[in-house]
Amino acid sequence: MIILHALGGKCMNFIWEAMPLGNFILNLALVVIIHAFILFFLFKVSKRRLTIVIFGVGTALFLTAFLFNLTYVCILLAVIGTAGLSAVCFANLGDLRKFIANPFSRQTAKAVNFGIERIYDTQQLYKNIESAVISLSNARIGAIMTFEKNTSLKDIMKNGVPINAPVTPEILMTIFYPGTRLHDGAVVIHGNEIVAASVFFTPTTKPFAGKYGSRHRAAIGISEVSDAVTVVVSEETGRISFAVNGDLEAVTQQNFLRVFENYMADQSSSEE
Repeated sequence: MIILHALGGKCMNFIWEAMPLGNFILNLALVVIIHAFILFFLFKVSKRRLTIVIFGVGTALFLTAFLFNLTYVCILLAVIGTAGLSAVCFANLGDLRKFIANPFSRQTAKAVNFGIERIYDTQQLYKNIESAVISLSNARIGAIMTFEKNTSLKDIMKNGVPINAPVTPEILMTIFYPGTRLHDGAVVIHGNEIVAASVFFTPTTKPFAGKYGSRHRAAIGISEVSDAVTVVVSEETGRISFAVNGDLEAVTQQNFLRVFENYMADQSSSEE
């Protein structure tokens, strides 16, 4: 597909000169079909409206240039379009593999529900989190948990592993247990659901007086670009900290639940 797009400008003169004028509609239909397939490809792979809009505008310009036989304009647009498609493919390799395997697949079924409820017991959820955090702290198992609030972390979670499981101490302990494939990185929690694990955040570049490891810097980094609340458990000391609004606050096990509830108190009730 990309090769066709790149060679489109070079082949245009051949199409215009070799084919009779009566086949002009057929030639135009061929170009339209190629671009329609590329737009379909972008919709399935990229799923970003801006990318599709940009390529749609480029398609309109390409068709206009084709109609007026502006060969060099078509070649220029073909080169730019090919570079853009290459960048999209590189940035979405996972989705590209799925597209190649089954380009006409569609999601007709809803994701499996692991018993996660939209209406849930908030206090029980917080106690489950407290139990997991204290157990991780006592065992000195490093962990980072990010609780999504109003700012969507959907794009950031793309580098992680989808979990879609209920929040329980057992699952959290299993994820962060040393040696498991998911223990590095953060878990992202929305409501009472562990959405993803092994998510890596861009660490902060802010200088700090004390010594902070990669988990703490990653936690501060995500708090600088979102309103999420992030809990960090130190692997070396077992110390529990909160990263909120670009700041890091250490807490004791005894006051963890109180501080956590305060930070989560302004969470919007988007699930209702």
